[in-house]
Amino acid sequence: MAMNKEQRLASLLPQGKGVWIPIDHGASDYPNEGLEDLEGLIMHLIRAEVDVILAQKGVVSRYAHLCEGTATNMVIHYSVSTRHSGPNSNNKVLVGGADETLSRGGLGVSSQVNMGSETEPEMIERMGELNRQAHLLGLPAFGMVYARGPHLNPLDGDPTGGQAHAVRLAFELGCDAAKTTWTGSSNSFATVAAAAPIPLLVAGGPASGDQRAVLEMVAAALEVGASGVCMGRQVFAHPRPESMARALVLLVHKGASVDEALAACEW
Repeated sequence: MAMNKEQRLASLLPQGKGVWIPIDHGASDYPNEGLEDLEGLIMHLIRAEVDVILAQKGVVSRYAHLCEGTATNMVIHYSVSTRHSGPNSNNKVLVGGADETLSRGGLGVSSQVNMGSETEPEMIERMGELNRQAHLLGLPAFGMVYARGPHLNPLDGDPTGGQAHAVRLAFELGCDAAKTTWTGSSNSFATVAAAAPIPLLVAGGPASGDQRAVLEMVAAALEVGASGVCMGRQVFAHPRPESMARALVLLVHKGASVDEALAACEW
């Protein structure tokens, strides 16, 4: 029997929390450290019991079968640009529609808006359209929303630099969950977390190899309202991606401390 939207959301965000690992970076920039062996990486993430692997549709079509019978599902990210686009490199275009999601092995859709970029209006329109399609098909919709670009104009006194506005935009465009960025402090991130009544998953940023620093940031974000992580390079470019992913699962789903998560994994 086919799942309805609520059941799909429960699979992607158990108890409203999620460890999502995006591996779509190879479409934008390749070679990309950690993405050379996708099948091996996906098996690491499945063994770590992450909730979602978020990837472009070709990757999902090829590898979704690996997730069958496991706790891990795939979500298709339909936005893309490449490093070769010059001034358009931040203009994320749609490369598919929600109606191909289930047949490819995905359980939800994802799109991106770079708020403050020259092509922000077009990206907003694309996210709205993909979310419309997903709504009619009963598919969860996820938004990667970033406050960045030459036209970014946060309100005076906004401690989040526009990131609270970005997640509010995602919510108002129909996203069921959204990716956000750590704003540097618990006080400012609490403002982001309060901006939208949907699960917000914190990003990891450029790979650092410093698992303690990453986990401490995640723990701080969880404490003030984050619902989990949507973290790519900090995991797939780590020398031990399975351990890094497992540590995140322990923090988000098991309530482990940073020290407990580090001690439970092999580094």
